[in-house]
Amino acid sequence: MNGFLHLGHAFSLSKIEFASAYHRLRGANVLFPFGFHCTGMPIEAAADKLAREIKQFGNPPVFLLSGEEEVCPQREQDDVDAPAQPAPDKFKGKRSKAAAKSGTQLYQWEIMRSYGLSDSEISQFKDQYHWLTFFPPLAVENLKAFGLGVDWRRSFVTTDVNPLIDSFVRWQMRKLKAAGKIVKDMRYTIYSPLDGQTCADHDRASGEGIQPQEYTLIKMKVVSPFTEKMRVLEGRRVFLAAATLRPETMFGQTNAWVLPEVKYGAFEINDIDVFILIYRAALNLSYQGFSRVPQKPTCLVGLTGHDLIGLPLMSPLTCNELIYALPMLTILTDKGTGIVTSVPSDAPDDYMALHDLKAKPALWAKYGVKNEWVLPFEIIPIIQIPGNGDKPAEKVCTDKKIKSQNEKERPAEAKRQTYLKGFNEGIMLVADFKDRKVQEVK
Repeated sequence: MNGFLHLGHAFSLSKIEFASAYHRLRGANVLFPFGFHCTGMPIEAAADKLAREIKQFGNPPVFLLSGEEEVCPQREQDDVDAPAQPAPDKFKGKRSKAAAKSGTQLYQWEIMRSYGLSDSEISQFKDQYHWLTFFPPLAVENLKAFGLGVDWRRSFVTTDVNPLIDSFVRWQMRKLKAAGKIVKDMRYTIYSPLDGQTCADHDRASGEGIQPQEYTLIKMKVVSPFTEKMRVLEGRRVFLAAATLRPETMFGQTNAWVLPEVKYGAFEINDIDVFILIYRAALNLSYQGFSRVPQKPTCLVGLTGHDLIGLPLMSPLTCNELIYALPMLTILTDKGTGIVTSVPSDAPDDYMALHDLKAKPALWAKYGVKNEWVLPFEIIPIIQIPGNGDKPAEKVCTDKKIKSQNEKERPAEAKRQTYLKGFNEGIMLVADFKDRKVQEVK
């Protein structure tokens, strides 16, 4: 009950109204109670938004611009963790309830104004309990006008403002817990640090249907001696940490990629290990137990991509004893860690970036790249794809006449095509997975 009833409610109610009226006409004694659902996050989140807007913009607030503020906002620099493309064995339509919604999202105060409320009335809604006394009586008036055949003596509101319902729910939960039917444990979910709890579908202003996306973190150990700027990390195990959806391709890694102009940090994972990645990823990991201080990333030293270029690395699966961190200009920082593994045999983006480095010495001078970081490293065949051979990224890029890593449409299509065909038809060529299908190994 965080707003007025609308036509969608009438449609849903019509089904039970028609059924109860039908049985009543046939002589049945129909019991039709009615409850107002006031539990969950929507009311509390809306009330908290109003309180924040009053604190930030005054009462009544004066907004510089109408903007969007989500009921369950992402953390600043939170990991969206949603893949750009669905898994090749999953097919999903673009339309959903969230996609069907239209209109510009406003500040909560502006939403309340759209209900016809005055500023003096709106300020009262910063108290979450005010919602429970304001909207349900108006809903009753509308439902009576609708002709709903409810026994209004049996109407009730959920939450602890209703002692009977609250007592029943507490009894029920204790019974279930005593029977071992309810346990408290950790699981991956969408979480709101602002509200301090999980953020279910119905709690979000947008992002309905989004689920946590699992990545595999590839730990590439930085080989000492460290650079001057990283000297404070001496005595620690320092890793460049890259997130990947394709761990089965790491046998073909030739280097790592960093974005030269981006800010990275060396974050404590525990008393010994340090991960170098962007802050957003460190914050995400801190909520999963990968931080010396839970839910608070500790940065030991700030770095840029320029500071990481040329770092010698030991990566767990590649046949190369050492690989190096090299500059890549197309890394996205809205997901992952800002560190990217390079598998030019099967990733068109990696192939073109490595090709550009080898073919354009001007890039070497600009970023201080040395010959020995690039030239000795060749494509490592790891997957055989019918029609594309054992170096599918090279073949697809050549067939599509892609000239540079900075192109947009053709590299994206090459990536999609290579990944789909590799997943569905690819055969592994390496290690214990030789002659097995990629989709089995993955």
